[in-house]
Amino acid sequence: MEREIKTTNDGSKTLYIKDLDECYHSHHGALQEAEHVFIKNGLNRLNKNEINILELGFGTGLNVLVTINEFLKTNKNHVINYFSLEKYPINETERSNLNYSSLFCEQNLTEIEQKIHAVEWEKLVEIVPNFNLKKIECDFFELQNKEMPPVDLVYFDCFGARVQPDLWEKPLFEMVFNKMNINSLLTTYSSKGSVKRILKELSMTVEKLQGPPGKREMLNAWRS
Repeated sequence: MEREIKTTNDGSKTLYIKDLDECYHSHHGALQEAEHVFIKNGLNRLNKNEINILELGFGTGLNVLVTINEFLKTNKNHVINYFSLEKYPINETERSNLNYSSLFCEQNLTEIEQKIHAVEWEKLVEIVPNFNLKKIECDFFELQNKEMPPVDLVYFDCFGARVQPDLWEKPLFEMVFNKMNINSLLTTYSSKGSVKRILKELSMTVEKLQGPPGKREMLNAWRS
């Protein structure tokens, strides 16, 4: 797939796929979206000493970086194990041009960003003390065959339903649900009525929340 760099409204960059006419992030602000959906309404809603995160999908690595940034700002005594699926990894030139580490003024994440992308796939690697990352190169529908501990938090960050509708239907959500721990949380930028119905069919408690800039609503769903 041919990809090009675009700058979003908050100054952070994203990748644009010409064939799909789709960006990896909101054009209203890639960084703002990641922090609002996955940190404010995801990571910060859990209170556990060890958190297993499942991300669909790794994409540009921005969600991993904002999660590490939050981890380093708060209690570094707890443990995060981060499992991220991706079928089409970006290359080093794209990573360098996105230059996400420059967005974080409070601490230098340059070496951390480089390590996130450089570590070997299919291996659980300690990125910083107590923060472990395993990148899994596969199709999302192979999730059911992947081994991981019960998941406490899901970052459901697939491409939009306009271009990949199958990623927003019950079979994939059911696979994700089966990986989730009791009292775990799924967070996504989507607020589609069909997604809300599917999550309720899976006996999840669904909340509609204020969306990131440019989007009115988003969803949280708890497995109770």
